[in-house]
Amino acid sequence: MLQSINLYNQLANHKLFNKSVKFGLKRIKLALSLLGNPERKLKNVISIIGESGKFTTLFSLKTFIEANNQTVTAHISPSLRNIRERFNMGNKYLSYKKIKETIKKIENLNIPLTVFECLTLIYIINASKINADYNIQETGALWRLDSNNINDFPRLQICTNINKQHLNFLKKKTLDEVIKEDVGFLNNFTSIYVGKQSPYVLKKIRGHLKNNTSKIVYPNTWKLIKKNNFYYYIDKRNKIKLNTKHVYSRGMFENVCLAIKVALDLNIEKKVIQKSLPSLFFEGRFHFLNKGKIKNKLFKNEIIMIDGAHAVADAKNLAVYLKDIKTPKYGIWAMTKNKEPDLFIKQLKGVFKKIVTMPIENEYNSISASKLLKIAARNKFNSEKSKNFSEALKKISSDEKKLIVCFGSLYNCGNILNQN
Repeated sequence: MLQSINLYNQLANHKLFNKSVKFGLKRIKLALSLLGNPERKLKNVISIIGESGKFTTLFSLKTFIEANNQTVTAHISPSLRNIRERFNMGNKYLSYKKIKETIKKIENLNIPLTVFECLTLIYIINASKINADYNIQETGALWRLDSNNINDFPRLQICTNINKQHLNFLKKKTLDEVIKEDVGFLNNFTSIYVGKQSPYVLKKIRGHLKNNTSKIVYPNTWKLIKKNNFYYYIDKRNKIKLNTKHVYSRGMFENVCLAIKVALDLNIEKKVIQKSLPSLFFEGRFHFLNKGKIKNKLFKNEIIMIDGAHAVADAKNLAVYLKDIKTPKYGIWAMTKNKEPDLFIKQLKGVFKKIVTMPIENEYNSISASKLLKIAARNKFNSEKSKNFSEALKKISSDEKKLIVCFGSLYNCGNILNQN
């Protein structure tokens, strides 16, 4: 863990690397050119684009491909507990030693880059040496000028749910801008898969893609149904029971279905997908802590769950799931400044008996507990603030039967997992 923090600090404080978000492709393309264009060695590149559901879609697809005895590398953003999680090289993460060596190689280029561009280069340089069957890249934010948008002929481009999560990066700060940035510049020589969207967003997507020459697969070509308390994936040829053990919400099941559709079109057999479904587990997403230091501190009647939900659409999905649970629910809320806390918390009205706000440890972009408390109070939540997670837990924990939900930030989920 200490090595991970040191590496992040090294990047954040480096004179060449800017830790602020600065979109553009010129810098990374120049770096790739000086490196001999290692991105061209990546076979079957799959780009995952969108605001919500990227990780669950990516991880599900990766699981199905590997169950088919094929190899995959993946660039994941953000990491939860450890910088190594960003660089999945087949069946293992990139070592600290390799990360350090690659940073040195990038330093020698003497090109001013953003930290995220440097992280992208670390992935590309190392993935290019592996000769994996597939290479999956998750965008950081938006698509047009994201540093992962450097492949001329990707095998697939997958668009997950588009919402207002990244408005802060745009001039007009409208949903239409987000949609255009995400899908208006997708490749014309690939296959594009569009995941579950609101009717408005889907209509706009169709408008942007009407002249795109790629094969486009829209979400009306498959569906998710629920029958007798079980979810099923259905298309014209297949019906697959989603016999998962750790997938709980409808939104997450929609992402699994998107990955299933892609996997089937990659000629992965139904039986392979069916067999691998029970192994799906998304760390930090609807994640119940059934053991560990934190769980051991709680009373027997208490259950604790963490979820990195931070977009308004994520909050809606979380609320739908929690409202079906009859046990009293208490929330621990943390969030970063570039989100929409007021709109976010509104979606969770009527869910919690009480919310305790907290800052995110070691996160300069964290919203203060005091500010979150004001927002919660303004929205008529029974709420109080805390200095940290331990204090928040003390303010909630008792022998009353309850579900404790920690939500609002993947970074905070990572901190909680490390403490556990």
